[in-house]
Amino acid sequence: MKATRKKKSNGSARGIEFPPHDSAGYLVRDAHRAFQHLLEKRIAPYGVTRGQWYFLRVLWTQDGLSQRELSERVGMMEPTTVIALQSMEKAGLVRRSRSADDKRRAQVWLTPKAKRLKQRLLPVARHITMQAREGVTRAEFELFRDVIARMTTNLDRLKR
Repeated sequence: MKATRKKKSNGSARGIEFPPHDSAGYLVRDAHRAFQHLLEKRIAPYGVTRGQWYFLRVLWTQDGLSQRELSERVGMMEPTTVIALQSMEKAGLVRRSRSADDKRRAQVWLTPKAKRLKQRLLPVARHITMQAREGVTRAEFELFRDVIARMTTNLDRLKR
């Protein structure tokens, strides 16, 4: 379902109506689903699932994170992370090892195969972003980036 621009609502706090085009959460979710669907389709030929993508994306930035740190950065519960990492190990994308500092802590490392995938998959993701930005000026995109970052900060403060 595509979001379309609608006439601005009157913003009445008393009204019960709250159409999807007035909901930032709905609009963000709709856009996110569109990105995810296209990304999933375009990374599948490389043998990478959408779930694996999130972990790779974080590990390409900082390899050797603990399972807990990785779980937090990806935004998944630890049991889900463990299952995902097991599948990634079987696919030859990561290896886990016990930390030298704390034997209870497992660190996750990219394999050479996963490191090579970075050069192939990041351009795929960049291309999707560029396709999404068609018809959007640089100034509009920068404004969007600033607004969405502020909204995220506002909501993150409420989680505490």
